[in-house]
Amino acid sequence: MNRNTDLKRVAEIFVGEWTVTITNMWWLEDPSTVTTGTARCDWLGDSFLLLQVEFEGEPTWDLVFGRSDARNQFVVLYNDERGVQRVFDLTIDDDSWVMSRTDPDFHQRLLASIEGGRMVGEADASDDRGDTWRKDFDLIFERAG
Repeated sequence: MNRNTDLKRVAEIFVGEWTVTITNMWWLEDPSTVTTGTARCDWLGDSFLLLQVEFEGEPTWDLVFGRSDARNQFVVLYNDERGVQRVFDLTIDDDSWVMSRTDPDFHQRLLASIEGGRMVGEADASDDRGDTWRKDFDLIFERAG
């Protein structure tokens, strides 16, 4: 089997090693706290990409990128250290990407701009089905090396 050619654009963006910075976390007593970590994204077989993120040396987020043929849509399976599991839609254009979900519990979106070897994003959440949004956190990925 050959690698999934539809995921080529996703791979161009994410595959590699990264330093990660997360700030402005609304749930912390001091939201200006800066947390740094690392990330690595590789092909998982021929049909998926696996992005693993660690903060302070601890595995924190696992994201599996794939594609739904029936929906002609990129999808992301998400899991974190709390055991939370979610499914996001992923859209990509020339200089940005968006992960979003509109589940009954709440809506989330992560909008990121691509600036060469750097991605700068803002995560937001909505408890009222997208009528109003609050900032979750800011996120920066920078290519390592």
